[in-house]
Amino acid sequence: MSFFAIDIGNTRLKWAQYASPQPGAAVLAQGAVFLENIDGLAEAEWKNLSAPHSILGCNVAGDAVRRRVEEQLELWDVEPSWVVSSAQAAGVTNGYDHPGRLGCDRFVAQIGARHHVLARVGPKPVLVVMVGTAVTVDALDADGHFLGGLILPGHGIMLRALEGGTAGLRVPTGEVRNFPTNTSDGLTSGGTYAINGAMERMHRHLSARCGQEPVTLMTGGAGWKVAPWLSIEHELIDSLIFDGLLAMQSHRLVL
Repeated sequence: MSFFAIDIGNTRLKWAQYASPQPGAAVLAQGAVFLENIDGLAEAEWKNLSAPHSILGCNVAGDAVRRRVEEQLELWDVEPSWVVSSAQAAGVTNGYDHPGRLGCDRFVAQIGARHHVLARVGPKPVLVVMVGTAVTVDALDADGHFLGGLILPGHGIMLRALEGGTAGLRVPTGEVRNFPTNTSDGLTSGGTYAINGAMERMHRHLSARCGQEPVTLMTGGAGWKVAPWLSIEHELIDSLIFDGLLAMQSHRLVL
């Protein structure tokens, strides 16, 4: 009953094969490629893998990229399924004004975070942060209701916006400093503190709303850049979307 999980982001495709479609299942194989390289997956990374029994994916890169991935998946006689955000799934209630418009990566990450916290400490509010091309900061209450979330640009977009809108800022990124004294450090520090400030503000909102401090879980390829400077207690979990896909597939099988 092996399970194949796919996470297609704006920059990279990440995949993992699990021994079963259950939270905590053993990882049999995993990898990641940039989107420009996905057309060779069937003849490279996936060539020697055994055919999974089921495939579930999360895709925010658009239909054209999804079709390219599906062509690569034709090496196995298994029809892939793709997550579409809904009003409720696997213990998370989607409070977006239009639930279907919530990015499926955010929805899946919330499900992964919810199950991760339940397994460790029981019902608690959760701040779910994804730091990648864009940054999202989402709030879940202790009952698994998604209350709302912030969206802001990641480091790369911030720097490109400054380079495009100002003169003289085309410089290498620098270090995070309390008091930057050069432009490179000023850019890097500004971006880092902007992202961390959004997390800390939402942390205060969620604490006030729920009457207790939330667990803060961070994921995404650029999480390591901002985590050292975040003043609130937090944990980096690279597999949060995969954890969500496992929980969703397990829930589908139960239903």
